[in-house]
Amino acid sequence: MPRWIWISFLFTTTAALANGHASDVKSVTLPCARSNFRYLVYSPERTQPLPAILLLHGAGDAPSDFLSAWKSFAKKQKIVLIAPELPRDPRFEDIAPEVFRCVVDDAKKQERIDPDRVYVFGNSMGGYLAYDAAMFDSEYFAAVAVHAMGISPEYFGILEKAQRKTPMAIYIGDQDPLVPLAKVRATRDLLEKDGFPVHYVELKGHDHNFYVMADRVSEDAWKFLSEQRLKSP
Repeated sequence: MPRWIWISFLFTTTAALANGHASDVKSVTLPCARSNFRYLVYSPERTQPLPAILLLHGAGDAPSDFLSAWKSFAKKQKIVLIAPELPRDPRFEDIAPEVFRCVVDDAKKQERIDPDRVYVFGNSMGGYLAYDAAMFDSEYFAAVAVHAMGISPEYFGILEKAQRKTPMAIYIGDQDPLVPLAKVRATRDLLEKDGFPVHYVELKGHDHNFYVMADRVSEDAWKFLSEQRLKSP
């Protein structure tokens, strides 16, 4: 797809928390969209269905690192984490929504997940794909959060795909050298004008590296995401 070209420079995402898989993190490989995809899933101890976050990592990053950045917070807040391994193949965007549903549906078979409280958090390239999830799967994901990414003007029409105005949280550093602040502000304005609930945060002095702001962004994003659900209780 042509709109992948402009994000080819995002291969330098820093992974500051690299480590092996903990025993409480499962690795699963399954067929989705006529290919095999691997994902990691972490679930804290639970007595009832829990909310879940689909974590979409950046280019050059790994699902293990991204999940690790969220894990201690998820354990405390009782959140299931689902982190698929995302290819850097431009063709992946065509099947991404199908793969995301496939992965989450499989995780639901293994863990007790509340289907009305499944969320998405995407960083950089993963944020790019998170906007797709918000629009193409607006009735599947309760809310979406994005760090360090906006929607390119030539693809603003993607908003027309949404059957529901997915609540969106957007985080961008005012010193990001890879994603122009003006682009993300324009994305915010577009979403708000079209009726999407938007929680927008500019991080003063912050660049493109999610990991240095992981605790702050995760906590704030969860405060927003956890208030959203597909159906009223």
